[in-house]
Amino acid sequence: MASWHDYPATAQLNPNVIRLKEPCLVLLIGLSGAGKSTFAARHFRPTEIVSSDTCRALVRDDEADQRATADAFEVVHLLAKLRLKARRTTIIDATNLKRADRAHIVKLAHDTGVGAAAIVLDVPRTLCHARNQRRPGRDFGPEVLELQEARLQSDLRSLTEEGLAPIVVLDSVAAIDAVVFERR
Repeated sequence: MASWHDYPATAQLNPNVIRLKEPCLVLLIGLSGAGKSTFAARHFRPTEIVSSDTCRALVRDDEADQRATADAFEVVHLLAKLRLKARRTTIIDATNLKRADRAHIVKLAHDTGVGAAAIVLDVPRTLCHARNQRRPGRDFGPEVLELQEARLQSDLRSLTEEGLAPIVVLDSVAAIDAVVFERR
């Protein structure tokens, strides 16, 4: 588990209420199995969520087929661009662990005059591994999650430099479950 000093200076750690100015782009960031899709489904309308897994399924009929990733992200970017251009709140449900991937999506938001926020689900790697074991097609070993966690921890402090605000870090299942959104 990360400590407070690992987070950006402007991060909100475990807020009960997350305030979003609409329209906005929200990047969900976290390891595979962190609960991003469940979180998105709980708090946002299905039409607001652009999921990399759903786009993989659209391209290859299998959300876990990693061979579809490049094509799936073309679909993610197209949907995000069209929604933001129409000034619609858009939630990107993907690991979003690579700075270059985040940069492309954040640029789409900024190009359309829409703010970009980040919600980081920073839960223990062991929990993510246990969840992935129960998911079909997620048969990768713990070393994948170790690499994802290392990338997340190295990038946490630089999220503010990427044009994301607010940045909300939820570092436990209890914090994730307690969240309420206020949309303005």
